[in-house]
Order: sequence, then structure tokens, then C-alpha cells
Amino acid sequence: MKLELFRTLWGVSTPLDEIAHKLKEVGFQGVEARLPLTKEKREAFKLALKRNELDYIAILFSGGNVIPNQTETPQDHLARFRTQIEFAAELNATFINVLPGNDRWSMSQNVDFFGEAQMLSEKSGMVCSFETHRSTSLYSPWLTLELIRQLPELKFTMDISHWVLVCERLLNQAEDDLSEFLKRVYHIQARVGYDQGAQVPHPAAPEYQQELKFHQNMWERVWQYHQQQGRITTTMTTEFGPDGYLHHLPFTNVPVADLWSLNDWIATEEQAHFKHFIENNLTKN
Repeated sequence: MKLELFRTLWGVSTPLDEIAHKLKEVGFQGVEARLPLTKEKREAFKLALKRNELDYIAILFSGGNVIPNQTETPQDHLARFRTQIEFAAELNATFINVLPGNDRWSMSQNVDFFGEAQMLSEKSGMVCSFETHRSTSLYSPWLTLELIRQLPELKFTMDISHWVLVCERLLNQAEDDLSEFLKRVYHIQARVGYDQGAQVPHPAAPEYQQELKFHQNMWERVWQYHQQQGRITTTMTTEFGPDGYLHHLPFTNVPVADLWSLNDWIATEEQAHFKHFIENNLTKN
């Protein structure tokens, strides 16, 4: 099994043509970014991807943005979902990472929404992987596990840093059995969270090694399931970002770490981690 690394474009304003060589030097195969919503922007982005030989994971917000529009119904979300699946197809996206629904919806609303979204995904031929994220329907591990019991065919993008923050603890107790979720993880977003935040100041810092090891253990368990499922590749996006996630010093507003370097560090770390995982499994077999 091969690890394919993607780099988030969250917080990146530099044109793709200017950063592509830097991405490839670190080992990135592609980028993960929001779907361009105009025809002109999609055409320009598609050409840039082709010119730089980069793959693309599309991000779709069913609620219009990270924080969903609170006035919209599940049917509004599904209408946007239908339209933007076509946008992803235009761009030859590897798959679509969906931030789905709204954290205020009832379980019955969620079941109806995800059931319809899954049917739309299958009908379009585009794989849709639903991301665990605060403010969406998948803000909680326990709600997600209940959803799985009713819709076991769903695929998920695991950003477990959000669940660590929502639950205010590392989910590493015997009672925190996430195996039914981990079996269905399609894609991993690699960002390290802690009990009071979705992003540690720096994952290499000694004071955050417990958090790093927890996340790496979760990622490794997904790799184990992917091997069992016979997958040829497993995908991971490095997703350290700005926008309140990156810590700043008070009064000066100076970032405590360089955002680009954070994503490079976790990319290098996870390439070594994956290599060790594969070698260890070969030794066992």
C-alpha cells in the first residue's frame, strides 16, 4: 500500500504555479482545496493542476461555508450538494471531501440527509467522504456512531482533532471504542489537536507528544483497516491552518510557528511514520 500526501490550500494565497515545486520537494502528490464556484475560476484552476501535474481533492460545504447557514434546511444543503458534485467532476477531482449538514439537526434529519447524499454520490460516480468537523452534523463521535448504525455504507474523512476538542479529552479509553467509525474512514486529515483546541502550537513540541502519539495511533489504525480492505493507496492531507487555529502571541499578534513549516513537518513525519508502519507489518508477516 502506498501513502499519497495532499497539502491543504487553506491559508495559502500564492498561485499554484509558484508553489508546486515546493510541494513536490516535500513529497506531496496533490492539493486539497475548496471548489471554485465560478466557471472561470474552475477552468483556471483545472489548467493549473494539469500544468503542475497535481492531483486534487475537492472540498464541498453543504451549508455554504465552514459554519453552515443556520436558516437553511436539509433540502437546501442537498440542492447545493447536487450542483457542486458537478463542479468536482469538471475538475476531475480524485474524490470530494464534504463538510456535511448542521450540528443543530435532529437524528432523523441527519439520517434523511446523509441517505440522500449517499445516493447522489453513487449516482454521480464521485466518491464523497464526509468529514468529522465542528459545526457540522458530524461534530460528535457518539452521534456519528449512531449514524453509522443506521447508514453503514457512509465513508468518512477523519479529522479527529475536532472530536478531541468537543469531548475535551484524548479518546483513548477502553470506553471510547471508535472501531466502527475507523473501519469506514476513507481519508485522513493530519492535524494534531488537544483538549482545548483543534490545533497544537507545534506537533514537535515535547509538551504535545502525548497528543501527537494519540493522533498517529488513530491514523495507523485506519492504515491497518485500509490494508485489510486491499487498498492500493491511502490518502492523507496535512491540514495545519490559520483562522484561529494557528496560535499568536497576545498584543503583538505574531504567529508562534510558521504555517508552511508546520505542514511540511507533519508531511515529513508521516512519511517516516508510514514507512515504519509498512516495514513493521512486513516483519510481522
